[in-house]
Amino acid sequence: MSRRVGSRLAIVATTALMVTATACGIPTASAPTPIAKANLPVHLLNPAPPATVGSTIPQTVGVPEPIFLVAPNQHLVAISRDVPTPPTLTEILGALLEGPTTFEAANGLQSLLTGTKTQVSATVAAGIATVNFTADPIPLVGPNQTLAIAQVVFTATEQPGVTGVVFQIAGQPTAVPTDTGAQVLAPVDRTAYAPQAPLP
Repeated sequence: MSRRVGSRLAIVATTALMVTATACGIPTASAPTPIAKANLPVHLLNPAPPATVGSTIPQTVGVPEPIFLVAPNQHLVAISRDVPTPPTLTEILGALLEGPTTFEAANGLQSLLTGTKTQVSATVAAGIATVNFTADPIPLVGPNQTLAIAQVVFTATEQPGVTGVVFQIAGQPTAVPTDTGAQVLAPVDRTAYAPQAPLP
């Protein structure tokens, strides 16, 4: 075989190899081109929905509202209680009837209301709260009775828009004592129990 024929065969073989390599390579383009929908993989057309992850943030079960218990110095003291949202005066007074926690009692706080078997409801009209107990929650007399009424009055009037309180037992109006010893059916407010008020 002549040297010229051998060179031509080498050129032809090299050219064929380049053509084959080009055909097997990844095609390139100077700009992006759209891909027909029929050529897309099925999992891209119908992607699986993202997995949902449960929230670790605790849900709010209530809001803190003040109630008033009796301190060892015979003055009222405000204590926070969580009540359902939105808070109502009925639920706040219900929390008052439950009395102090074990920890609060160990620290000398008490309630002079006996609410273990008593239920309460409350409505507000023109700033006056009508507090209705299913049974008398104050079986006491004297200064302790006045403190018990003061607990209800201060707890109720702590709520916005409540300026006074009238009392009922089983739906019937009932007179309550003030700090002067007078028994009144009219609405009472915090001024009637100033000596029992929380200390500054």
